[in-house]
Amino acid sequence: MNDGKPNWWSRPSTPPEAARISTPPPAEEEDFPLQAPDLAEPTAPEPAAEPPAAPKVDMTKAPAPDAAPAVTAEAPQEPSEPVHTDAPAAPVPVSVPAPASERTAVTEPVTEHVPEHVPEPVTEPAPAVAAAPQPLHEPDEYRTPPYGEPGPWAPAPPVQHPAAPAPAPQAPVPPHGAVPPHGAPVPPPQGPVPPQSAAWGQYDPWGAGAGAVPPPARKKSRRGLALVGALAFALLTGVIGGGVGAYVERNGGITTVELPQAEAGSTDRAPESVAGIAASALPGVVTLHVSGGGSAGTGTGFVLDNRGHILTNNHVVDAASSSGDITVTFSSGETASAKLIGKDAGYDLAVVQVTGVTGLRPLPLGNSEDVRVGDPVVAIGAPFDLSNTVTSGIISAKERPITAGGEKGDGSDVSYVDALQTDAPINPGNSGGPLLDGKGRVIGINSAIRAAGGSGDGDGGSGGQAGSIGLGFAIPINQGKRVAEELINTGKATHPVIGVSLDMQFNGDGARVGDKGKDGTPSVTPGGPAAKAGLRPGDVITKVDGQRVHNGEELIVKIRAHRPGDALALTLTRDGRELTRTVTLGAAQGG
Repeated sequence: MNDGKPNWWSRPSTPPEAARISTPPPAEEEDFPLQAPDLAEPTAPEPAAEPPAAPKVDMTKAPAPDAAPAVTAEAPQEPSEPVHTDAPAAPVPVSVPAPASERTAVTEPVTEHVPEHVPEPVTEPAPAVAAAPQPLHEPDEYRTPPYGEPGPWAPAPPVQHPAAPAPAPQAPVPPHGAVPPHGAPVPPPQGPVPPQSAAWGQYDPWGAGAGAVPPPARKKSRRGLALVGALAFALLTGVIGGGVGAYVERNGGITTVELPQAEAGSTDRAPESVAGIAASALPGVVTLHVSGGGSAGTGTGFVLDNRGHILTNNHVVDAASSSGDITVTFSSGETASAKLIGKDAGYDLAVVQVTGVTGLRPLPLGNSEDVRVGDPVVAIGAPFDLSNTVTSGIISAKERPITAGGEKGDGSDVSYVDALQTDAPINPGNSGGPLLDGKGRVIGINSAIRAAGGSGDGDGGSGGQAGSIGLGFAIPINQGKRVAEELINTGKATHPVIGVSLDMQFNGDGARVGDKGKDGTPSVTPGGPAAKAGLRPGDVITKVDGQRVHNGEELIVKIRAHRPGDALALTLTRDGRELTRTVTLGAAQGG
């Protein structure tokens, strides 16, 4: 069928004809021209039908010369996908035989229409063609696939145009020996047509055309690659640097942490320092655990001599007064059983003794009369059963008249103490422990504290187990020494007395002598120290040796701060008159 369009057919070539075609020079990159079809005479020449839309050219068939010049024709590029073959790129002659149907019906010479100009398809630059691999054996002389040219039944491959500008269009070249029709211009003689590249493009008869050829890979600029590499390196170093910085900030370094420390020095301390005082005094301080009578308690004591006598408070060992157990624990951890030697509730003092213990360290005793307010002191004890606890402070005041005890309700357990006040922390369990001066000498026996919110005196104020608020009280060692000696020697302590009964309900300023004594007895003991000094019932005592007293408790405290036989000057008021009387203290047996 002739529809006015160029028809392309493959014509089989015989080996002699193929051998006569000269091999063109190698094609340049991206140049894939197609060899023009051989115009040699077909085996059975038959006229072709006249195309309706193209000018008809009569060409007189003549015998083909031995070496006919090759004519290349451009054909419209059909949509195709590239087909890769192992055949080496070589010029492939193409013969276009007339269809069999036309050879039988047409007697005129074969007329071929060559389009004057075919628009060049717009394609992307083809990638550089690498050197084709060599086939495994010699090409097939019959040019059959896959090593030869396309077979007789395959459509001709599309023409691949070079990247260079196409040459100017030329008039069609008639076959050799053809005569142009009458009146037609004779084309100028043509020079030899430059051979085209023998390299074939990748061909796929069922592809989508020239657009299916993949665009060449764009070569990346070295400058762009260098920039990308620099950015990646900067990012990597930033991440690594940030990680290292965070680790160093959190851990202080990337190596093992070794903190600076002072070299080992001397552990010796000055004897007057707190550490020096504690080191010398701790071996002489003990912790007492007492049980009996359905109660138990913990307190502190200190060694008085090498015979094993230990001084403590009466309220510490009161539970073991009749039949109880007393266990003494030394600072070294050694324990021993102790027995009660004597106690006195009025002074809140007691003495126990341990036997069979060697290496005892008695503490030296100081003089409480030499103590001044502001002197540094150290307290040692077992607060809340924490043995060997050391605290320090100063002397806050002297001659504080305090009373402690009174749980029995009859006054037999009330103690009257002209105490030393200190701000060294003292807590329940410190009772009976030593209060030491700056030279490590005992100047007091820790006995009572004032608790916050409490109104009484003693370890817990009004009976509670409150802690220290900086108000601690100690029995002066001068008084404690005298009582301890009496308890060790006689088992009893004597109290200095003036021989009067006081009105404890008096609300005025001073201590008033009562009108009647206990059980209706006289308030002024006949023949006693007060009677000899001329005191009468109703007298109000306001001073003792020049020191003011405001109530009966303070008067008792001031008297018990002295020894029996001491002479005291008492200032009193009688009937609105102020009188002074001198009283020599008597002695009474304590309990």
